[in-house]
Amino acid sequence: MNKEFWRHKNVLVTGAGGFKGSHLVEKLSLTGARVISLMRSFDPQSYFATQTLDSKSVVVIGDLKNLPKMADILSRYEITTIFHLGAQPIVTTALLNPLETLQSNIMGTVNLLESARVYSHVREIVFVSSDKAYGPSEIMPYKEDGRLEGKAPYDVSKSCADMISQTYAHPDVYDMPITIARCANVFGPGDLNINRIVPGTMEAIIKNQPLQIRSDGKMVREYIYVKDSVDGYISLAENIDKTAGEAFNIASRHVMTVLEIVNAVSEVLGKKVVTKVLNQAKAEIPRQYLDGSKIENIIGWKPKCDFEKAVNETYRWYKRHFS
Repeated sequence: MNKEFWRHKNVLVTGAGGFKGSHLVEKLSLTGARVISLMRSFDPQSYFATQTLDSKSVVVIGDLKNLPKMADILSRYEITTIFHLGAQPIVTTALLNPLETLQSNIMGTVNLLESARVYSHVREIVFVSSDKAYGPSEIMPYKEDGRLEGKAPYDVSKSCADMISQTYAHPDVYDMPITIARCANVFGPGDLNINRIVPGTMEAIIKNQPLQIRSDGKMVREYIYVKDSVDGYISLAENIDKTAGEAFNIASRHVMTVLEIVNAVSEVLGKKVVTKVLNQAKAEIPRQYLDGSKIENIIGWKPKCDFEKAVNETYRWYKRHFS
């Protein structure tokens, strides 16, 4: 991380109170940047709260769906850099309430980018997309030139927001300094969505209870530690002269089935997990993993965290959380 790059910058992080956003705020707070943390509400149980990140950033409560609010934030705080992580991030919630997901993830992105276009002089924008944006594909791993063909509500919302970001970045349209990060499944301290497989495994181990697996356990995913993903986002911004107008996969090479990640965590911690496969998941993509060679070739970024160390750090946080 180049601390000199961030000195005196006014950095907006949307979704700052969330899992990934809070880790990003934590790292940026060490750089000398003025961090503006946008969130819909403040959760006293969140990583943001437990790490007292409210004392290290300016907290703004607001909704991405509120266009005037976005314009006010960008102009009032003279934002120079945006990390856009704010979204409704839960696949099962998107199935239950697709309207809120589509409005938040698609129109929220439009409102932010339109406000940046009209009301500010932003120099770097990192839109945090997802591997879900690619949708189902027989060709693996996903490469950045692959089609974005989400089918389920959450996946569609990420496909659309990703393509909208490309529109605003296109040199023949608005030519805005936007780069896109398509990240693998992120795990680490602070993820309060216990329905996700790693938090659920941690809870099962700590509470000595069976782990219910919504799918058939055979779905293939790629898992990346949150500190690696955040480092990738920051590297994209620091190299905006090379990354603007482009999408980049943030990959880890830790590709496993659901049951394999449970067993891997169990093995690292030396604690047995009893699983109960429910096979109830709907609209889930069978296989997803990424080719991370583009970002390594262009800016030299690759993940650094050791998997076993990452699992142990994550476990220690959940043990405190559930105590």
